[in-house]
Formats: sequence, structure tokens, C-alpha cells
Amino acid sequence: MAARRSSLTKQREAMTDARRCGQHSMEAKNLADLYDLPLVDWSHVETRLAEGLTQAPDTGGPNRHTVWLATINSDGSPHVTGVGALWHDRSFWIETGRATRKGRNLARDPRCTLSVATHEFDLVVEATAHEVTEPTVVAEMASRWSAEGWPCRVDQTGLALTADFSAPSAGPPPWHVYQLVPRAATGLATAGSGGATRWRF
Repeated sequence: MAARRSSLTKQREAMTDARRCGQHSMEAKNLADLYDLPLVDWSHVETRLAEGLTQAPDTGGPNRHTVWLATINSDGSPHVTGVGALWHDRSFWIETGRATRKGRNLARDPRCTLSVATHEFDLVVEATAHEVTEPTVVAEMASRWSAEGWPCRVDQTGLALTADFSAPSAGPPPWHVYQLVPRAATGLATAGSGGATRWRF
């Protein structure tokens, strides 16, 4: 009977978490119930992501690159590189040249994983990448990156970005914009009461 009550409690926690984040199809699984820790609240994760993920030491991050992107090489092996990603509209957004390894990998297989480190949590997000081909969206993301401190602008095609500089791993301009739509995520709380949760979207 106690086991059944525990199971019902877990189900209610998962449904409550889904309602809080406004995604009725979200499933949340508590990975730390062995230690009687609560679900990690996705709405708190999303709010923190929206605040931005700084890349500069001593500016609120964990004093190292905060986002790592894993893509799949043609031989099936993983390729991992640090990227500057933005969280917007419940997706991560990156930019890179099509000729870079990550650009070639995403064109061949859009499945990817982002690992995110903040002071409050570590997060791994499984996503599907889509190259953005709508000029209005490209322009909106250019404005967002510019507001974050990277002075990029839309190039003459209206479909890609250019700037006086970017990360060496992005290759030369033009840089194309990619939306990485989450399929699932696993979060580990690194502050407060702790906890670990897996979400499926």
C-alpha cells in the first residue's frame, strides 16, 4: 500500500511539473527519489537558461565554457565542441558555418546533444537541429546575439550572419543559424537541496 502511494505521489509530481512549465505533453521522472529528493522544477531551469549562459570567467558562470555541443561524425563517432548558445522560445540557438565539422554533421544527421553547466545545475539536452531559413528569424537572432555582446549582423542574403569576428571553430562567415529543439533533458541540481530529473518533451 505504501509503495502504491509512493507511485501515485511520483505521478502527481510529474504532472504538476508538466503544468508548471506549460507543456502538457512533458513527462518528468525523478532520478533521485532513492534519496527522497524532489523533482527538479523545469520552470526554474528554463528561467535560468533565459537569463543567459555567460562564456567569460567570473561573470556568473562556472568559470569555464558553459555549453558543449555533441554531433555525430560520418563514422558514427561523437564530435564535441564548445559553443555559444542562446535559450529562446523553448529552444537552444547556435550559429556556425556550413563547412565546419558540426555544420556538416548537423546537415547529415540533425540529432545532437548539448551539455550545459550553470552554478545552479548541470543539464544535458537531447535535441534535433534545424537550419533557419526565414529572414525574420535570422534577423531576430542576430539582434539577440548582439544584445548579448557579439556584434553580429545579417549578411546581404538575409539568411546568414556576418561580423568582424567569431569563435575560430565557427569558420569564416557566413554563419548560419540553427534552432535546436529539445526532445529530452536530464538535469542535476548543483545548489540548494539537490535532485536529479529527466524530462521528455
